[in-house]
Amino acid sequence: MSQLENWSPAQVKAALDAQEIVLIDVRTPAEYALEHVEGAFLMPMAYFVPGALPTQDGKRIVLHCGSGMRSGKVAARCMAAGIAPLAHMEGGFGAWKAAGLPYIGTDMATGGPQRMPGA
Repeated sequence: MSQLENWSPAQVKAALDAQEIVLIDVRTPAEYALEHVEGAFLMPMAYFVPGALPTQDGKRIVLHCGSGMRSGKVAARCMAAGIAPLAHMEGGFGAWKAAGLPYIGTDMATGGPQRMPGA
């Protein structure tokens, strides 16, 4: 069985910018709506179906959540279903923000989405 790869937020950002990965956010729809990595697709853990993931022809799948716990659990389910290679972002979205990387947040004045610059 393949091993799960742990990617840093910086590695994920570089690969996302280079269009080398498909980033899957496994948090809840409410968490995603409040703030998320631009370009990430939402597939909540509660409804996650490994067979519904895109193929990895030419692009690696990278999973992430808020802290790395849920994406680790989802990754284990994917690997048990034979999906490999597979990676997840260490520290999740919290680590992404701590690294000062840009994301889509919520404009609290309007409730609309807003690009949030990195630090």
